Amino acid sequence: MRLTTREIALFGMLGAVMYVSKFIMEILPNIHLIGVFTVAFTVVYRKKALYPIYTYVVLNGVFCGFATWWIPYLYIWTILWGVVMLLPENMPKKVKPVIYMSVCAAHGFLFGILYAPAQALLYGLSFKGMAAWIVAGLPWDFIHGISNFFCGILVMPVIMVLRFVE
Repeated sequence: MRLTTREIALFGMLGAVMYVSKFIMEILPNIHLIGVFTVAFTVVYRKKALYPIYTYVVLNGVFCGFATWWIPYLYIWTILWGVVMLLPENMPKKVKPVIYMSVCAAHGFLFGILYAPAQALLYGLSFKGMAAWIVAGLPWDFIHGISNFFCGILVMPVIMVLRFVE
């Protein structure tokens, strides 16, 4: 996975765009475009999508602190990337938007469940404690999943722009 100079610059900028979009949208809890960007970058750049994704993760740590909340970010976006990598590349054109929106939504709905194992390990929670932590976060995961679904409408336009830039 050697990178060209152009790719290094492009992936750095895409990671920064991810971070800035999240920062701008922080006024709205659990509503952001990170899932949209992760899906679109993965569809277009495949394995190399990990570069802008982890640029985003590192920028989060740099600007918001490398605290315990940040540790799950080391794997949580990779799970979304992995799911998109498993999707067939030759899906019918009409199906792609719905699939991408649904994958974004699923990641949002499951965010608390995906996040919980790290919290349990870091804070010594029992299985019961972890389950309570998940249940307490369900309203936020509901907002996250619904908003990811509707934000997922933007996946196809972002893919088109990225392919135009290539």
